[in-house]
Amino acid sequence: MPGENLSRDEARERGRLLSVDGYDVALDVRSAVGQGAAAATFRSRTTIRFRCAEPGASTFADLLAPSVTSVTLNGRELDPAVVFDGSRIALDELAAENTLVVDAQCAYSRTGEGLHRFVDPEDGEVYLYTQYEPADSRRVFANFEQPDLKAPFTFEVTAPEGWRVLSNGAQEGAAEGGRHRFATTKPISTYITAVVAGPYHFESDVYRRTFEDGTELEIPLGALCRKGLAKHFDADDIFTVTKQGLDFFHDHFDFPYPFGKYDTAFVPEYNLGAMENPGCVTFREEFIFRGKVTEASYERRANVILHEMAHMWFGDLVTMQWWDDLWLKESYADFMGAFAQVEATRFRDGWITFANRRKSWAYRADQLPSTHPVTADIRDLEDAKLNFDGITYAKGAAVLKQLVAYVGQDAFLEGARRYFKRHAYGNTRLTDLLAVLEETSGRDMAAWSRSWLETAGVNSLTPQVTYDAQDRITELSILQEAAPAHPELRPHRVAVGLYRRQTPFSANGDSALVRYARAEVDVAGPRTAVPELAGLERPELILVNDDDLTYCKVRFDEGSLATLRARLDDLADPMARALCWAALWGLTRDGLMPARDYLDLVRRFAGRETEIGVLQSLHGQAQTALEHYTAPDRREIAARELAEGALRELRMAEPGSGHQLTWARHFAAVATTAADLQLLKGLLEGTAKIDGLEVDQELRWAFLEPLAAHGVADEATIAAELARDDTASGKRHQVRCLAARPSAEVKAQAWADVVESDALSNALVEATISGFVQLGQRELLAPYAPRYFASIERVWQERSIEIAMDVVRGLFPGWLVERSTLDAADNWLDEHAQAAPALRRMVLEERDDLARALRAQACDEAAGRRP
Repeated sequence: MPGENLSRDEARERGRLLSVDGYDVALDVRSAVGQGAAAATFRSRTTIRFRCAEPGASTFADLLAPSVTSVTLNGRELDPAVVFDGSRIALDELAAENTLVVDAQCAYSRTGEGLHRFVDPEDGEVYLYTQYEPADSRRVFANFEQPDLKAPFTFEVTAPEGWRVLSNGAQEGAAEGGRHRFATTKPISTYITAVVAGPYHFESDVYRRTFEDGTELEIPLGALCRKGLAKHFDADDIFTVTKQGLDFFHDHFDFPYPFGKYDTAFVPEYNLGAMENPGCVTFREEFIFRGKVTEASYERRANVILHEMAHMWFGDLVTMQWWDDLWLKESYADFMGAFAQVEATRFRDGWITFANRRKSWAYRADQLPSTHPVTADIRDLEDAKLNFDGITYAKGAAVLKQLVAYVGQDAFLEGARRYFKRHAYGNTRLTDLLAVLEETSGRDMAAWSRSWLETAGVNSLTPQVTYDAQDRITELSILQEAAPAHPELRPHRVAVGLYRRQTPFSANGDSALVRYARAEVDVAGPRTAVPELAGLERPELILVNDDDLTYCKVRFDEGSLATLRARLDDLADPMARALCWAALWGLTRDGLMPARDYLDLVRRFAGRETEIGVLQSLHGQAQTALEHYTAPDRREIAARELAEGALRELRMAEPGSGHQLTWARHFAAVATTAADLQLLKGLLEGTAKIDGLEVDQELRWAFLEPLAAHGVADEATIAAELARDDTASGKRHQVRCLAARPSAEVKAQAWADVVESDALSNALVEATISGFVQLGQRELLAPYAPRYFASIERVWQERSIEIAMDVVRGLFPGWLVERSTLDAADNWLDEHAQAAPALRRMVLEERDDLARALRAQACDEAAGRRP
């Protein structure tokens, strides 16, 4: 569609010309009910007051809508057929002060973009919510869709009688005739405006704070979800974390929460984890747990709540000028979310989860051909959409963690405080933040930025050690390496830990591996000595980046690696264990450790991992190692061994514990033999039992999917399960299980539903793709590899970017780990040099994962030839 993909140059020019004084947005969503699935459009009437620096100039407003009823500029009626092209409204002969009024029919969404409409299959109720980032508010009202044109917003929503309606501001007075009017916001960007409407279940609380100067702050709190989830809704825990977060940020930011109320809305079919709309934060409803989950799930929810709360300052109060500096909000929110979680909530081990899970995401992203500096080159909105990635979030957060070690926590937080006060309600660039950090730390932030924010790639740090005849360290150095494509050697503040056997005893009765010496050092260049550790007794393990201060790949010397192979479970400190597990996974991904060796470590030592989040990571990584990195001729036996180990640990786990639940889910994911599947079937039917394991509805679906994928559960069985759980969640599980069945007809129908039709909602597209791709069904899926490459450019052109991304990533034929698949990807890239850059980027990323898998399989095959 012409003009839909706004470029940075266009935004800069429009930002130079315009400043916006305010929006009045009136939406009428009464059409959402009474028409079943046929409800298509709603009325949107927008008034924009704005100024132009060059009277007489021309520009455009953004709007994605099926039709426009009228356009009025400064009292002059414009012909919609002339000025509206489907994505832009041409505005000519601007005055110094302007008023634009646009009356349009906008479309309800089924893709999670714009104003999403969801019909609950359980009771037929309709629920609406908006989701805009980076540029989908133009699907709901006419605007200037770029982050630097901030303005106050006043929303009015006319909804069906009895509905609860929320927006960024508090509702002013009672609704009359379904008409809800909301307080005018502070100046904010278009992409963080919000509307939530429907018969939502709502609970309330209040946060109160008295500051040192005696001023008081009172923030009304709300939490809401669909009525069907109300019985599972633990709003008290959500309010507890919210209040703890507000206390933490008030303690450290010295800038009171500026947006009035604070509502937390859990909404259906949400594409993201959450979105930081000020005063009306939206979350995916999967954070309301319908069954038993581990403490790691509650930890993750708390982290997301705090991440979005950090955005109230980093992103909402102060916003990046353009998407180049997306990290100014996402990296900071990711870091501050973990920081607040550890300091202010019951989840004190948040940095362990960060080191093991978030940074794994960053390391993967930073080794793809599409890697980019933390502060990126974002040419247009398609670039922006793809840069919500592991670099912008997790690497950026890890770099900030390194920055805290580099400048000190006090200087870092004082820099944040000055930044908020200096730029409140405005827009910033990289240089604005560096300026305040340089003031507070006295460090050369420009040099630090060049190394950490303006270059891509990840360094490897390896210890090199020599000993004397008495087994004492004569010299210990850290070797730093970089990939040839990204040769930057960075300054690292790292801790080096030495470990050896000591009491207390470990889980298996041996003396534990305990740190007996530690030194912090500034690593610079290819080799850095650590003289503080010279003369100490020989360690059994040298851990570079102990305590996880920096962002790097950790490597081991031969002696340390031998220790981990023999006694990884004896490491007493959970952070050290998490770092070692992450480093071993890095070696496996890089083809430096055979997949069979990594799977052996998981089988022998994962059962004694105390950190549930780390254990869940190990299970996911073991499945990847099995399905993608194991030599094909060994895959069957490796799968059997992994399932045997999982069942052993499941039976040994403490009854009713989170570990037991985690092992049960892992066992279901890797079960392949007839005996394994019979046990899952028995647990479903109640004819088999494992002491303490409660097979609730969510676990039932987890057991049913592998049964469906192996042909043990048929369509009637799946239908019977849906009858037990006839809910929106149950429908998603049913669709996934149906698509998982090992039938050529099933796969053809699933492919047609996703690729050839746009009838499914975003959530059901995701479920269908998940069920379709069963790596044990490679022969069934093989015919879809050429069909994939023949279809993706059309899908990219015809579907919304969110659905297109799901299809391009989810259906890439990575299940066929063969050279022929790699060649097919290369041929497509060669023949489609002019395809959309964002589409090419995704294919390149998937192609790189496939090439990595082939290298890892070659490593595993070579290990099988060892004498």
